[in-house]
Amino acid sequence: MIPADLLVHNTCELLTCAGPAPRRGPAQRDSGSIPNGVVASNTGRITFVGSEDDWSRSGTLAPGATLVDAHGGAVVPGFVDPHTHVVFAGDRREEQRRRLDGATYAQIAAAGGGIVSTVRATRAASAEQLFTDTRRRLDEMLRCGTTTCEAKSGYGLTTESELKMLRVVRDLGRDHPMDIAPTFMGAHEIPIEYRDRRRAYIDLLIGEMIPAVAAEGLAEWCDVFCEAGVFTAEESREILAAAARQGMQPRIHADELGASGGSQVACSVKARSADHLIFAEQSAVDGFRTAGVVATLLPIAAFYLKLGRYAPARAFIDGGVAVALATDVNPGAGFSPSMPFAMTLACFGMGMTFDEALVGATINAAYALDRHDEVGSLEAGKQMDAVIVDGPAIDLMRVGARTIRVVIKKGRIAARQADDR
Repeated sequence: MIPADLLVHNTCELLTCAGPAPRRGPAQRDSGSIPNGVVASNTGRITFVGSEDDWSRSGTLAPGATLVDAHGGAVVPGFVDPHTHVVFAGDRREEQRRRLDGATYAQIAAAGGGIVSTVRATRAASAEQLFTDTRRRLDEMLRCGTTTCEAKSGYGLTTESELKMLRVVRDLGRDHPMDIAPTFMGAHEIPIEYRDRRRAYIDLLIGEMIPAVAAEGLAEWCDVFCEAGVFTAEESREILAAAARQGMQPRIHADELGASGGSQVACSVKARSADHLIFAEQSAVDGFRTAGVVATLLPIAAFYLKLGRYAPARAFIDGGVAVALATDVNPGAGFSPSMPFAMTLACFGMGMTFDEALVGATINAAYALDRHDEVGSLEAGKQMDAVIVDGPAIDLMRVGARTIRVVIKKGRIAARQADDR
């Protein structure tokens, strides 16, 4: 008999997103529906996914097992958010008012706002403050169904401050229910004090920051903001190559505000993921398909930045490229912690189907973080990370409604509606 210490039952449907990762092309439409299915786990690992009848014949509950009644709602995998800047200090909400008054990203940055504003606040903040503030944001993400996320540094831009941010990520990974994939992003901006000697900052990144991060084992990934006025394609390639020599896998901010050459860098360094891609060209589709790069799209950022366009999701999917979704939680343009909101914008702004968006927010997002063997789908052997919807799965599109009844992380209830029993 199959053992379980947790059983989710009385569902209308399980959307398992099971199968090989990543999903590309037509396969991204397959969310693995099991009508009226049940999912069971033991000591945090899924042991059974299937029908009520099959469970009744082959499963057994441990004494004191937790029974979770879905009340006829759908169950989907816990969401994976593969791109966040969730660790920061300071408050840039006033910039959003200016943006709504017509100011552009460049104008706000030129006036001392943008990333450099957050850098000032983050440098001044204690590790304890960063920990407390970030934990609160992670709690918000968890209530929205995110059970695994990525977290970047990049608001320190000194060796000491970057290490401080990444140590906070490490400590939160030990303290918070959510699994966190740490990314070093000292190449987020050229700090003010290096604007007239940018080569010296790149040398600092390569010669001091990256070795210091590697020495403490603080990051799995290295990211670079490849954009006009920030880091060029050649600089990005050099920084990512240096990080790779220290054991960090490459990912990249590419073609967000214009065609920056970031997509070509992603292909040349075989990055697991290239992110944003609002101005990606057809050559990126062809290159990503050949190089195996995931297109991680962030429609929430495009929405709040008022860019007037979104990444070409349909071109990537129809071209055989795996598409993942992320929130881009950050202080300047990532105001929503909600993967369901990212899915909604992907559907209504980028032409994705609901099933493509769900796969993009689960198994493909897990693949973008190299976590697909552990999370991102409801399959036997994987972590029991699940979201119970208060209705059919499509109700996740009801932005602002309380559509998530229960969030389960590693076989334990991690968040629930206050009135859920």
